[in-house]
Amino acid sequence: MALTQSVKDELSRLTVKKSSERKAEVSTILRFAGGLHIISGRIVIEAEVDLAATARRLRAAIAEVYGHPSEIIVVSGGGLRRGSRYVVRVVRDGEALARQTGLLDNRGRPVRGLPSTVVNGSTADAEAVWRGAFLAHGSLTEPGRSSSLEVTCPGPEAAFALVGAARRLGVAAKAREVRGVDRVVVRDGDAIAALLTRMGAHDALMAWEERRMRKEVRATANRLANFDDANLRRSAQAAVAAGARVERALEILGSDVPEHLRYAGELRVAHKQASLDELGRLADPPMTKDAIAGRIRRLLAMADKKAAETGIPGTEANVTPEMLDG
Repeated sequence: MALTQSVKDELSRLTVKKSSERKAEVSTILRFAGGLHIISGRIVIEAEVDLAATARRLRAAIAEVYGHPSEIIVVSGGGLRRGSRYVVRVVRDGEALARQTGLLDNRGRPVRGLPSTVVNGSTADAEAVWRGAFLAHGSLTEPGRSSSLEVTCPGPEAAFALVGAARRLGVAAKAREVRGVDRVVVRDGDAIAALLTRMGAHDALMAWEERRMRKEVRATANRLANFDDANLRRSAQAAVAAGARVERALEILGSDVPEHLRYAGELRVAHKQASLDELGRLADPPMTKDAIAGRIRRLLAMADKKAAETGIPGTEANVTPEMLDG
């Protein structure tokens, strides 16, 4: 759960200025974490989240974007739930906010999925939808065979809307029902990394990638005992392909690349067939292969992020079939 908390904490502090994105995020949080209640004949909106920072972010957005006051109620944990929960409640003008955020349609009926204005919004709005859904009911597990980014949904319609938002971001997500609960799941490691980037959780992404890299390195080390010539050849091919990706990364970033990442990248380019362990020994001062691999991975991630933002080919553009086929 530490990864989940770090992602939510970072997203709760992300600055978003565009009104449509803030509206999409608020509508999604209220839909995924909240509900409509009738109290004394009036509609009251409540949204329950697990971080105080998320509650404060939601309350500020409701006031600044829609002009409605709200209150935060702290619910102490008990039973299976550990830790406090935070409920953002809108009592006055609850019906007006429900209509403004799309929780109610023009005829006053509850919307089962997400509002059409959110579903048909921009790509940035789709990012805001995922940010809001993760803040409401998301989780991120450790990288590895069973790694996943998952969101619990209030119903199948909301799940399908979230899958559609992921598709617009170029990410493959699947909706499924588990023990009567609708969920949207992303399991591919690269897709998880892309989604974290699009949501704005860059620091959490780096931590997740570091853990992912360490698991990959350990898995590789376990195979070294039976490393034959074919494996060595494939390893050399992979190193050459990695060198080509690093060349492209340095070209994309130009002068923006941090010096310690540039140094690791230039080592990789200068010694394209060397193993990570050998690269570490060639460094001055020497580094572990985990350290050199981590720097190269961060360099590639930074370059691919900039390439995606500027609409130019990423680091894979320099990898040719010959490099992979040997």
